Amino acid sequence: MPLTETHVLISTAAFVAFFHTLIGPDHYLVFVALGKARNWSLSKTLKYTSLCGIGHIMSSIIIGMIGIFLGIELIKLVNLEESRGIISGWALLFFGFVYFVWGLRKSNQQNLHKQFDKYKEEDIHKNDKDRLLLKQTKERFNFTPWAVFIIFVLGPCEALIPLFMYPTIETNMKLVILIALVFGIVTLVTMLIAVFVVMKGLQFVQFNSIEKYSHAIAGASIMMCAFVINFVGL
Repeated sequence: MPLTETHVLISTAAFVAFFHTLIGPDHYLVFVALGKARNWSLSKTLKYTSLCGIGHIMSSIIIGMIGIFLGIELIKLVNLEESRGIISGWALLFFGFVYFVWGLRKSNQQNLHKQFDKYKEEDIHKNDKDRLLLKQTKERFNFTPWAVFIIFVLGPCEALIPLFMYPTIETNMKLVILIALVFGIVTLVTMLIAVFVVMKGLQFVQFNSIEKYSHAIAGASIMMCAFVINFVGL
C-alpha cells in the first residue's frame, strides 16, 4: 500500500513530537526532580506531569487554530511561539533559582532543627518556633505544581505550528485536527514514559547522605534544564 500525503504528515507529526519531547529535558526532568524532592508518589508525579503536559500542548493548539481561522501568516505564528519560548525559558530559570535558594535555606533549617533536638528540654520554645517556620515555609511552597503548570502553559510546542500549515493550505481541517491529536498524544505519552522510567531508575539509587539537600538539588536541576533551553536551544 503506497504512502499518501496524509500518512506522511501523521508519521512526521508523531516523529517530531517524540523527539521534540525526548531532547527537551524540561518535559520530564523537572517533574522527576520535584517528585523526588517533595516525596511525591509515582502516581502523583505522573498526575502533575499529565496536567502540565496537557496545558503545554493545548496552548499551542489553541494558538495555532486561532492563527488558522484569522489567516495569520506562518512566520508570525512561529515568531509568537519563539517569544513564548523565551518567556517560559526564563520563567523556568527564575523558578529553579528561587527553589534552589529556598532548598538551601530549608537544609540549613533542618540542621538547626537537629541541633535543637539535642537540647529539647532547655530550648523548647526555640524548637516550637523552628517547627512553625518550617510549616509556614512548606505551606508557602504548596503552589509549586501551579507555578510549573503556568510555566508549561507559556511554553510552546514550536514544531507543531509548521505541521498545521500544509493541510491548512489544502483546506483540510480534519487533517489539521488529526495532526494536533497525534502530536499531542505522542508528546504526552513520551513525557509520561520518560518520567516513569527515570523515577523507577532512581529507586535503586541511595540518597541518604544528600537527602537533606534534595530541594536544592531539584532547584539546580530545574535551572540546568532552563539553561539548556535558553542557551543551547533544545
